Amino acid sequence: MEPRIFLRVEGLAVLGIALASYFTLDGPIWMLIILALAPDVSMIGYLAGPRLGSLSYNIVHTYTLPIALGSLGFWADIRMALLVALIWAGHIGLDRFVGYGLKFESGFKNTHLSTQSPPLDAFTDSE
Repeated sequence: MEPRIFLRVEGLAVLGIALASYFTLDGPIWMLIILALAPDVSMIGYLAGPRLGSLSYNIVHTYTLPIALGSLGFWADIRMALLVALIWAGHIGLDRFVGYGLKFESGFKNTHLSTQSPPLDAFTDSE
């Protein structure tokens, strides 16, 4: 099986677990609706160019920050932080499931899940 399929299945699993956890914790529907697309605000970085755009998008669309926020919420018993982290992780999972991947500097459509080859200049240039 192709690696992209594994990443999409992983995204679906994260989405399912995040939503199930959110509803198990009785998270309000209104908050889920309002914050569901909040991570996409990071695309504003593309107004400053593809380098900053891909960096801002990728920072917000990796699981590291929602895991950190969720851990803080769990250990410090801050329910709101945990609910926001679940929405955030679910958003990333949905993105992966539908095929939106982390961005390369070469363009918004060049992702780790796209069918295009990743830019290899960074690995082949010897200085």
